[in-house]
Amino acid sequence: MASKLRQVQSKACQTSKLLQSKACQTSKSLSKQATESYTGMMAKNQKYIQEPATAEKCRELSKQLFYTRLASIPNRTESFWRELDFVKHSLKNFRTEMPIERVGVAALFGLECFLWFWAAEIAGRGFTVTGYDV
Repeated sequence: MASKLRQVQSKACQTSKLLQSKACQTSKSLSKQATESYTGMMAKNQKYIQEPATAEKCRELSKQLFYTRLASIPNRTESFWRELDFVKHSLKNFRTEMPIERVGVAALFGLECFLWFWAAEIAGRGFTVTGYDV
């Protein structure tokens, strides 16, 4: 029995060394690929890198982004109101402009969204239907 145990231990040791070497090779390969990918990405996007990369430059860029976003608010609100007017117009002329096929598709889509939500909620509860406050 002891000799059998030594054989199993020996095989386990050999298997462990083999797996360790495979893991080491895989790690080196992945590291090399990641480094090449990073280097290629940085070379491809060199035009977006600001030199010198200092804290002041980062603060300046963050302020530029912030105020650019603030400056775009009027355009965004204008397009929001245009889309809202379009929705109001569509709802006002619902019977004349909306064919029954589109209404059916929209209803089925809404039902499908509700059912996916319901299924996800049940899955989140551990696949139980009990525990709902009715």
